[in-house]
Amino acid sequence: MATKVYVPRLGEGVDEVTVTKWLKQEGDSINELEPLLEVNTDKVDTEIPAPATGTILKIIAQEGIAAKVGELLAIIGKPGEAVDSEQLSVDSVPAQKTAQSPISNLQPPITDHASRSTYLGFISPVVAKIAAEHGVDLSQVNGTGLSGRITKNDVLSYVYSGQKSQVKSQPMVNRQSSIVAPVEGDQLIKHTTMRKSIAQHMVESKHTSPHVLTVMEADMSKISKHRAANKAAFERDGVNLTFTAYFMMAIVAGLKAYPQTNSSWTDEGLLVHKNVNLGMAVSLGEDGLIVPVIKKAEDLSLLAMARAVNDLANRARTKKLQPDEVKGGTFTLTNHGVSGSLFAFPVINQPQAGILGVGAMQKRVVVIDDAIAIRPMVYMSFVFDHRILDGASADWFLAKVKETLENWA
Repeated sequence: MATKVYVPRLGEGVDEVTVTKWLKQEGDSINELEPLLEVNTDKVDTEIPAPATGTILKIIAQEGIAAKVGELLAIIGKPGEAVDSEQLSVDSVPAQKTAQSPISNLQPPITDHASRSTYLGFISPVVAKIAAEHGVDLSQVNGTGLSGRITKNDVLSYVYSGQKSQVKSQPMVNRQSSIVAPVEGDQLIKHTTMRKSIAQHMVESKHTSPHVLTVMEADMSKISKHRAANKAAFERDGVNLTFTAYFMMAIVAGLKAYPQTNSSWTDEGLLVHKNVNLGMAVSLGEDGLIVPVIKKAEDLSLLAMARAVNDLANRARTKKLQPDEVKGGTFTLTNHGVSGSLFAFPVINQPQAGILGVGAMQKRVVVIDDAIAIRPMVYMSFVFDHRILDGASADWFLAKVKETLENWA
């Protein structure tokens, strides 16, 4: 009997995806949990694994086209098996399928009877696939991801630690670059789904908020000394202590001191957010950028913040983020200084009140107490929504960020 492949619910509030690439074609054979296609939602690419072993009888959803949760994507069955019109009918989709189709349901069964009620949290397609291939009981794996989530590396570490000796080869996926078509000697590089999404968000943001820029300079001497003194200790805890973590902590201090900066504009009034959900822009090279969000950042220590920064940045660059990890941000940091930029005019990530850009840290000559000194300095560019903040209130926030950095103890 043929198996239908539906659009799963990939996260809270994710009701639609865009099919970016079919990894198999009609007539191809596929194994259960082998990657079948890639989908994109809000700039996050996710592999959808096959729910059964068989042959791809029919591909319904086309690349570049949006599909809602619960819609039919493809049909898998036996070679030569006929696909009738009833199977292709939207009415044939079970009413309960949407609620039962999260990818987390693909996790392998828990073999320990005493642990059957254990909740493992969201299990990504890659994690589920590797666990199934190696016969790993995920209830026995310690998760090192954000909020204890089990990552690909957690499963592989479990496998290679000797607790599971049988290691099977993983199928390789051929990932081709964007289609390039010649245009009278020039080349037309087709827009990716991510690039289209970035373009849409940027244009909408400029059309929505009156952007205003204010710039201050911060002395990073105390931060640099603190980082040098604590970097080795953080590494022993498996955490790379980056300057980004300090900037995130300073932003939290600024938002707590001036809560209006942690808000969104609505027609009814100003929506001041209870939690500080900090987004950090992560460059993906030529593929664009993505902004994963650290939820409830106001509760984090420097160690916890650094660990979250490491985790989200690494998984962003390896395309392992989940859709809900790029949603719900209330403020954003963009560290454009990593590419040498001194200061910039970032675009607000809607519907947030502002975005802070941090430039490259440079040793510069400054005057301190009427004496010339050399200090590691950094420009901070704060772009804010002038509907929400005025020049003075924006500067108060930025001054608090500066004060936090310069007086770090």
